[in-house]
Amino acid sequence: PAAAGARFRNKKMGFVFQGYFLLPELTALENVSLPGMIGRTSTKNAAEESLAAVGLADRMQHLPAELSGGEQQRVAIARALTNDPDIIFADEPTGNLDSETGGAIVELLLNLARERKKSLLIVTHDTGLATRGDRELHIKDGRLE
Repeated sequence: PAAAGARFRNKKMGFVFQGYFLLPELTALENVSLPGMIGRTSTKNAAEESLAAVGLADRMQHLPAELSGGEQQRVAIARALTNDPDIIFADEPTGNLDSETGGAIVELLLNLARERKKSLLIVTHDTGLATRGDRELHIKDGRLE
């Protein structure tokens, strides 16, 4: 049962975290390839396409330490897209970024979700970002409102 759940998450869901969670010893391309390696589905081509989609075709061989915060977040977004998930979960995707870079990341996420016909669920404390979605939900005192 646990393995089936992991396979389901790897194939149907993509995750973008505030902290990026890139492996420092792997290049951008290798970090983006990881979900496919785990699920034995994706290839280097899918990772390259995902990096190109987020504007990092020329940075594929760079290590995370060689990338800006915005570039690292775009690598994380590319990693979330690699297995072509049905839904993308983004947890405070702009939390570690300056407002200009954060705005560009939001536009990128919204455009990719729209173009690829994916569901996008963003968890945020940023009310301006929250209002950009098709639907806005709130959690107060542990209850969904």
